[in-house]
Amino acid sequence: MTTQTQPAQGVSRLGGGFYILMTLVGWSSVPLFLEHFSHDIDVWTSNGWRYGFSALLWAPVIVVGWMRRSLPRGLWRASFVPGIVNSIGQVCFAAAYYYIEPGLVTFSLRLQILFVVAGALVLFPSERRVIRSVWFIVGTVLVMAGTVTTMVFAQEQESGSDSLAIGIPLAVAAGLFFAAYGLSVRYFMHGYKPIVAFAAISQYTAAAMVGLMLVLGAGAGVGALDLSGGQFALLLFSSFIGIALGHVCYYTSIARLGVAISSGVLQLQPFLAAAGSVVLFNEVFTGVQWGGGAVAVCGAGMVLAAQHRLTRRRVEREGLSEPAEFAELPPDHVAAMCIGEHEEAGVAG
Repeated sequence: MTTQTQPAQGVSRLGGGFYILMTLVGWSSVPLFLEHFSHDIDVWTSNGWRYGFSALLWAPVIVVGWMRRSLPRGLWRASFVPGIVNSIGQVCFAAAYYYIEPGLVTFSLRLQILFVVAGALVLFPSERRVIRSVWFIVGTVLVMAGTVTTMVFAQEQESGSDSLAIGIPLAVAAGLFFAAYGLSVRYFMHGYKPIVAFAAISQYTAAAMVGLMLVLGAGAGVGALDLSGGQFALLLFSSFIGIALGHVCYYTSIARLGVAISSGVLQLQPFLAAAGSVVLFNEVFTGVQWGGGAVAVCGAGMVLAAQHRLTRRRVEREGLSEPAEFAELPPDHVAAMCIGEHEEAGVAG
């Protein structure tokens, strides 16, 4: 069996570092794009055009697979539930920016890791041992305390604002459905190639978003054409960088760096999004809120680390292959798809 030389491994990891940084920058820009366009077009129009364009970008994966007769059997049935759950999450996520600002939205989404853990405890019984870990318990408390701090102090700054009473629940709901999305991918799409799986899910999501735009969007979404040429191009570019390019870069970084490092780096995303919002949109984010956000992110990291430690012990104890890392608690849907591919390869081998 051939293995990579140390220089080759170094180049691979360096490339992985580049791809995860590209993912971080791309996904940190998505909240800023959504905030920018929230002043010009409604949420249904924004989602319809962004996901409709994304579906076109991912369609060649499906078309080529169909022409080559290489699409896995049951793909559309397996991706149906993840597609529906993702659609609901995307509506909540985009709508939140019409009520609160990017920094508060992205830090509120840190609760997602708790929803992932709760769902994993129900769907994957072997996961239940993680709740006895001190790191897990402390991390859970920190996520809750840090996130609540960012919310409470935002409410004090804008007391009496109805937008907070709507925006914060929308952000939390988005985290809930994104967690359900990741878990549904692991549950229903185990063993499917990540690129093919996401391409199929994208078609379902786009169908839902475009359908909602035609029914609920201003002028059935035609209002987006009133944007200047540059602004309309920027709307489509936000789809490319956030939905298409971001996922490809993340898949690549996971393949080169592993899930633990890749997902760990992405914990910085709320800080970049919040900093960009402060600079571009004059979002007011107090020192206490920055501190609360940092506590929440550290807590999320501890929850992930707790699972990582337990999984590593299982690998050493049972002699499992290296791809089993993080196999039982995917931090997001992308990791879930990559893990499913590795597990399938391990079974085949």
